[in-house]
Amino acid sequence: MSFEEFEGIVHIPPKAGPARWVFGDHYTIKADKENTNGSLGLIEAMVPPGGGPPLHIHHDSDEAFYLIEGELEISNEKRKQIVGAGAFVFVPKGKVHAFKNVGDEPCKMLIIFTPAGFERFFTELGVPAEEDMPAPEAAQYAADVAKAQSIVARYKAEYV
Repeated sequence: MSFEEFEGIVHIPPKAGPARWVFGDHYTIKADKENTNGSLGLIEAMVPPGGGPPLHIHHDSDEAFYLIEGELEISNEKRKQIVGAGAFVFVPKGKVHAFKNVGDEPCKMLIIFTPAGFERFFTELGVPAEEDMPAPEAAQYAADVAKAQSIVARYKAEYV
């Protein structure tokens, strides 16, 4: 990860951090376990219309979303709610949840994990995404699903 540290402060420049395609979504890891001493993981995400993960649960980390652009449907096992730009959503560990871009435009958001660690799932699962590189073909998504199911438990999470 490209970052600068000065007097104990970590600075991640724009466009820095490992970028990955996961299920057609573009994730850039801005902060991870190493550069935050395990405190938090921060991911900048671009989720295309229809994109987002299935219902899942994190057993040892809280997850939060701050939606910068677009509309997301946030759901759990019983309820769905549409949220727009400027919304903040907090999901405590142990709660089943999912999100889906229900708009016509990509969603831009920040995803935070506390403590850090789950961001490594994206690094391991994803296909490297260099700047201006198009998303992989849809056929890649089936391989992503199989790999995700095989590694998710390592990150103390599961698909429901």
